[in-house]
Amino acid sequence: MAQPEHWRLKFWLEQSLIGSFSHADLASMPREKVVCDIHCVTGWSLRDACFEGIRLSTLFRALPGLSSSGIRFVRYVAASDREHDTSTSLSLALKDGWLVDRKDGKPLSPEHGFPWRTLFPSRYFYKSLKWITQIQFLREDRPGYWERNTGYHSQGRPWREERLDAIRFTSSKECEAFRALSDFQDYRKSQTVIVKANLRNWRPVTRNLSGLQLKLCDFSHADLRHVDFSDANLTFGRFYRADLRGARFHRTDLEGSDFTEALLEGAVFCDNALSAAKFFTPSKHTRSAQENPHAGMTLSNPQGLLEDQEAYLQSLGVLKDL
Repeated sequence: MAQPEHWRLKFWLEQSLIGSFSHADLASMPREKVVCDIHCVTGWSLRDACFEGIRLSTLFRALPGLSSSGIRFVRYVAASDREHDTSTSLSLALKDGWLVDRKDGKPLSPEHGFPWRTLFPSRYFYKSLKWITQIQFLREDRPGYWERNTGYHSQGRPWREERLDAIRFTSSKECEAFRALSDFQDYRKSQTVIVKANLRNWRPVTRNLSGLQLKLCDFSHADLRHVDFSDANLTFGRFYRADLRGARFHRTDLEGSDFTEALLEGAVFCDNALSAAKFFTPSKHTRSAQENPHAGMTLSNPQGLLEDQEAYLQSLGVLKDL
């Protein structure tokens, strides 16, 4: 990770480099504070977060030739292994965009974007990019990493709940055809994202559901014993009272998923994204460990578990390698 003295932010007009700023350059520009609520697409929110930095409108005014270039979109690129990126309209960047380096009076931590990140208070937080190193001005939009690979919405407006933008089954017949498949290889190859499918009471013909992207789907009461969900994306899945005994969740994205009262004996969770995932609700947490449907599962290297969920799973003795 670049230290501030070696970090530079480069600006591109399509494929032409039109400028760059060092950390010292940015430090000399007018700074402001912005207090806003953060809304994560997985469901959690943080109220009254205080950031400090520079408006993108201030930054863009320091670049030559933009007003006559005909650009309509802005792409933001991170210094990460996958070079993840996102984009917004130019109008949103000028109205609501920030480049920030401090939160609540302290420099950003490496985990949260050090040394600089973008901030768009009016959008879900996946539109605010950590570890930024490049800004590219475009005439045509280019969907970002989360939009391309996980079906996240291109706008991401919380008040409209614009979380996902992907294939929805338009009829019960279409959904039933999906449920009857014995081979999902075409869905894997195309990386098709399915959202809001009714998979209640489903008993898949095949136990191999690895690599599928099934978001905001309802698996309640489904018979999913010994199903392999490895490398799948099941964000916001509802598994209420589903039978998941012996299922495999290796490297599965389970952010925002609900496993309340699911049968998980023998299920193996490993290297999962679990932000805002739910295994119990406090009002219903009355069973002993011996009769608990989650007893007998194992979960190792979880990422993003909420504190109350972690404490609950700790009490069952199912967490490993914490």
